[in-house]
Amino acid sequence: MSSNPPAERPGLLTRLRSPRTWSLRARLLVTQIVLLAVVCAGIGVATEFALQRFLMHQLDQQVIEAGRRSAIIYELGPPPPPGFGPHRPPPGTGIGRPDFPRRIIIREDDGPGPAFLNAPGQATRTVGAVIDQGRPVDAGVITADGARAEISAKAAQQLAELAPNRHPVTVELDGLGRYRVIANHSRGPQEAIVTGLPTSDVDDTLLSVLVMFCVVGVVVLGAAATAGILIIRRQLQPLSRVSAAARQVADLELDRGEVRLPTPIVKVDPASAHTEIGQLGSSLNRMLDRIAGALAARHASETRIRQFVADASHELRTPLAAIRGYTELAQRKQEALPDDVAHAMSRVQSETERMTQLVEDMLLLARLDTGRPLEHERVDLTRLVVDAASDAHIAAPEHKWSLDLPEEPVVIRGDEARLHQVLANLLANARTHTPPGTSVTTALTVEDGTAVLTVTDDGPGIPRWLQPEVFQRFARGDSSRSRRGGSTGLGLAIVAAVVRAHGGTIDLHSGPGKTEFVVRLPVNSQPSHSEAKSGA
Repeated sequence: MSSNPPAERPGLLTRLRSPRTWSLRARLLVTQIVLLAVVCAGIGVATEFALQRFLMHQLDQQVIEAGRRSAIIYELGPPPPPGFGPHRPPPGTGIGRPDFPRRIIIREDDGPGPAFLNAPGQATRTVGAVIDQGRPVDAGVITADGARAEISAKAAQQLAELAPNRHPVTVELDGLGRYRVIANHSRGPQEAIVTGLPTSDVDDTLLSVLVMFCVVGVVVLGAAATAGILIIRRQLQPLSRVSAAARQVADLELDRGEVRLPTPIVKVDPASAHTEIGQLGSSLNRMLDRIAGALAARHASETRIRQFVADASHELRTPLAAIRGYTELAQRKQEALPDDVAHAMSRVQSETERMTQLVEDMLLLARLDTGRPLEHERVDLTRLVVDAASDAHIAAPEHKWSLDLPEEPVVIRGDEARLHQVLANLLANARTHTPPGTSVTTALTVEDGTAVLTVTDDGPGIPRWLQPEVFQRFARGDSSRSRRGGSTGLGLAIVAAVVRAHGGTIDLHSGPGKTEFVVRLPVNSQPSHSEAKSGA
């Protein structure tokens, strides 16, 4: 009678954790951004690695040149000042005198550290040291302003631990930072000249390039995301039309009445018919054509069956009336009849009454199916509830009947006879399918302009497997007991059809120990002929 309820949507955190719950657009966009980010990261890492090797190679060349220059200057002394010959050392250096010791450190008076730190071409922050037998004899560094300064004893010892080598190595000097240093042999096998340059310029350059790559990468990813959203939205627009068409069909009432499906449901461009989305639209159109044909055939079959039921019910009324007349006539002369004949005539009369009720119910449903107009008058639901409950109490005094009514009368617009039949059928259903001693409560309230009628019993309940079909015609949970109780299987079907014809709804909530039928009827609206015409 109703379409399947929509599946419960997962929560926001669940959707974020599980990519399977994301939309196709989101997954495509995220995949595009992730791939682009991986490519950008790969390019950035490769560029940083190549740039680092290039800059370090340049720095090593500078360190090697500085080391050679420092060793030569240490061995030969600083170059002569202007006015001296090319091989004449400046006065006061002691070079060339017989008493000049070989291991006396050549120093200038402008600061600590080896004298070769003041040689032309030495860069700022160059560190230098003279090592004799593993001990630092003299060590210093050129400051940023070009002066010489001492280095810590720990830094000097770190330089002293370096063995002479042909390639620079990286050392973390105390108080100075990372340096690329090289040690060269000097005058003796136990003497070495250590020279180094800081790696800070290389590190700053690499950091600047990394920041630039990050900024450019963020800008590129943002632009790619924007362009991706526009491109994906445009490319998936036909798929959105297919989805909207499918939702349109899903919202139609396909379970009853005549259904007219739009044809074609999706317009397919012949130029794109070979694409995946074009094939999907064509398949959906073909499927809906088949469904439309099946629904038309079903509606035609239902129409013929309902017409047959209406005609048969109408035609059966005449012979049934004749049978009832003859049985009543025979019952008047019951004393003159043998006992077995009198009993047979009594059974004929009871079964005729039962069959007459069945025919009347079928005829009522057929009239509702064809959209027969209902009465539109003021109906006091409160009085109808009282009357129906009184009739039920007389019919089944072994049950416990109770009422829960508002202080003010509840008046709606509708067909009084049909609404009385709704109440009577609901109470008869409770009476027929519950054991003696069951409590049945009929309640009436008004909520937001809607009259709410509730019939509740504390019987065994309706089986779960039967609940989806309880408002279908000829639905029975226990056919043998139902027949003994006089049930035709049409009572609740009539209730649903009449309620729907009045623009209302009916719901069932049942479990062991409690069964509740809830009828909601609009207070200020007339019966819906279109609902009646759609059938039960």
